[in-house]
Formats: sequence, C-alpha cells, structure tokens
Amino acid sequence: MGPTRKPNVCHRLSRRALGSFSRDAGVVQRTNLSILRALVCQESTKFKNVWTTHSKSPIAYERGRIYFDNYRCCISSVASEPRKLYEMPKCSKSEKIEDALLWECPVGEVLPNRSDYKSSLIALTAHNWLLRISATTGKVLEKIYLASYCKFRYLSWDTPQEVIAVKSAQNKGSAAARQAGVQQPILLYLAVFRVLPFSLVGILEINKKIFGNVTDATLSHGILIVMYSSGLVRLYSFQTITEQFMQQKLDLGCACRWGGTTGTVGEAPFGIPCNIKITDPPPLLFEVSSLENAFQIGGHPWHYIITPNKKKQKGVFHICALKDNSLNENLFTVTASGRVVKKSFHLLDDDPEQETFKIVDYEDELDLLSVVAVTQIDAEGKAHLDFHCNEYGTLLKSIPLVESWDVTYSHEVYFDRDLVLHIEQKPNRVFSCYVYQMVCDTGEEEETINRSY
Repeated sequence: MGPTRKPNVCHRLSRRALGSFSRDAGVVQRTNLSILRALVCQESTKFKNVWTTHSKSPIAYERGRIYFDNYRCCISSVASEPRKLYEMPKCSKSEKIEDALLWECPVGEVLPNRSDYKSSLIALTAHNWLLRISATTGKVLEKIYLASYCKFRYLSWDTPQEVIAVKSAQNKGSAAARQAGVQQPILLYLAVFRVLPFSLVGILEINKKIFGNVTDATLSHGILIVMYSSGLVRLYSFQTITEQFMQQKLDLGCACRWGGTTGTVGEAPFGIPCNIKITDPPPLLFEVSSLENAFQIGGHPWHYIITPNKKKQKGVFHICALKDNSLNENLFTVTASGRVVKKSFHLLDDDPEQETFKIVDYEDELDLLSVVAVTQIDAEGKAHLDFHCNEYGTLLKSIPLVESWDVTYSHEVYFDRDLVLHIEQKPNRVFSCYVYQMVCDTGEEEETINRSY
C-alpha cells in the first residue's frame, strides 16, 4: 500500500462551501476542526510570539481570555493583537477576587434572562462574596454572601458547568489553642451550588470526629473525596450525605431563622448557615492508597488514576477500573467526557542529559498531544512545544519558544486551537505571559508587543 495522502485543506473548504456534509451539526464542527488541525501541523505554518507582558500579580488564562490583577483586568487573546475587554474598578484588599471559574451557558436549557446566555466568570472574593460577572463587560450580574464563620478560598467544578464547590481554608484554630494542644474538630467547609440561576445545595462541614485525622477534602462528580496523611483516599456519595444529614433546606433570598437569629439566606450579614452536619460515618463507597493523595477520577466507564504509595514510584501512574480496581494494561487516560487519550510512552521517552519533558497535555478538539521539552544549556534552558499524533505518538510539529526557560520557576503552557500561551512565575512574585499565535510564514520578523500590568 502506498503512502497516505495528506489531507487537502482547499478541497475540504470547497466541500464545506457546497454543503457536502450530513445535516448533523457535529459533522460540520468536526470537519472545521480537522481543517484547523491540518493547518496547525503543516510545515509552512509558524507560531510567533506576538505579545509579551509582565505583572506583579498572578496571571490566569481561560478560553481565549487572559486575566490580570486578581481577575480585575481581562484581555482577549483571540484577535491578532491581544486587546483589553474590560477593567473592573479598583477595590480594597478585602474585596479582591481570590479564585474564579469560567461558566458558559448550557445547551438545551431555557434561562430566565438574556444575559444568562453569555459567558460569565464565577468569582470568589476575599470577604466571602460569590459573584457572577459578565465575561465580556466585567459587570456584576449576581452576588451571594457566603458566611462569616469561616474563610472561603477555593472554587472548583463538582459537575462541569453545572455544580460548583466552594472550599474554605483549613481551620487551624488560634495560636493559643494550638499551644495548649487543643485540636479543632472541623477541618473545613464545602459550599455547593447549582449555577444559573444560582441555587443552594448546602454547606457541609468536614469534621475530624467523624472522618478521623483527615488532612483535606474535595468534591468531584457528586463524590466527596477525603484524604489522609498516610496517602489513604476515601470516597463517599454526596447525594447520600445530603439526604441523611441535611438539617434544614435553605433557599437563596428567602427568610430563615437559624440559631436564634433571623435573616435572608445569601445576604449580608446573615449569609448561609452550615446546614449539612454529619453525625455518623456515612457509607463508604471506595478507598485506595496513593502517594501524596494523588487521585483523579472520571471517564466512562469510571476509572481512577493513582500513583503507587511508595516514594520510588513518584511519576508512575496506574489507571484502574473503579468497579473492580483492575489495572488497565493498555495505558490510556479516560477524560471526564469519556474520550480516550492514548499515550505511546515508548515514542516519547526523554533523555535527562539532552532534554526533559516538563508538561504533557491533550488538546481534545484537535486530538493532539502537546509536550513541552526543555534543553538545559549551562544556566539557560530552551524549550519547544511538540505536537504528537494522539493515536500513534509520532511527532507532527515542533514550535520553539523564544524566551529562556528556567526549570526552577513555575510554568504553565496552554495550547488552545491556534494559540499557545506560556505563563511563568519568577522569584519575588514576578509573573510573565508570552502569547504565540498561528501565522502564515511571510519571511518577515514581526516586532513583539510588550505590555506591563
């Protein structure tokens, strides 16, 4: 059999213009992405550093938007030159945004307001307000006051785009109590909401008297995941916990009497009482031991990924079926959407004396495996981003990164369709952002735009 013919982009575009596809909208989308994949990987396509900026506060990236100054300033990276979408008014330190998630409207649901069909930023402030902010204008659309009895600090998706979990900082107790050897029984709180419109599921306390000497807890896909210093990870059904231990159903915006105090749920200063208090150990679904509590769950059928609980196994991952703990010998990762990501490890082995792999990610829309490889030359490192065929592991494209790469710094690299973005944290809280965009090779060097925020 002869060599496989390379896909012809012009031919695909002509077929698309003539409507030579089925009526399934998904087919058109997949065709568009296959065209983009061909353009990304062809030899003449280059990725150029079109924008560089530095900041004294953390830089975050979400779906074509770059956030500065604790999410107060939003830059669009979609245009040929990044442009400012909005900048929120300056605020006090107590009002700054601690964490945020990007929400995009669900498919097939009727929403109460026209603005609900546009993307929103769900943000958590330092003074315990949960906000929904327009992702294009920065206008605050909704706000909920959480509580005064703890400090909420982290946001995560329980069910992506549907249910969020707001986690508090861990309760260390007062210095005097710690010196006296008095332990705080409540480790942390988890506030759970359905989004758009916001509705409260409840606030749960993680109590050491119930779970033992627990070190952390989180919520994912309706499962309460509890972790211990020994590496033990235990899983519980959050639905079962709410059904058995919810003391009182609370509704946002409604009057409530709690502990001798009357107020409106979700409004200051009353906030939201902790209405889920576990009094007996809930039914255990599953437990496993993993190094440093490294545990991820997802896929269809359900699988989990752990690192064997031995120091010499650091960097080794086992993918096991949740139903029977059987180890999957085919070495694949199953994403939350059920997509299978195959990795050909024998084709991607690094050489510590020449170059090492620092970041490996999967671009699900283009079905490409992206690998950041770093070569250390004396004190300076040079990095390049490689695109590999997800099915066979073969190298399809290599993109050199122009900035030097210090392996001792913290790095994040995002590959999003036709965009590559590198965020670096240097000492003394100096953050740098480098934006690369896919361009046709004109043979001319374009001046890189530099900005500071």
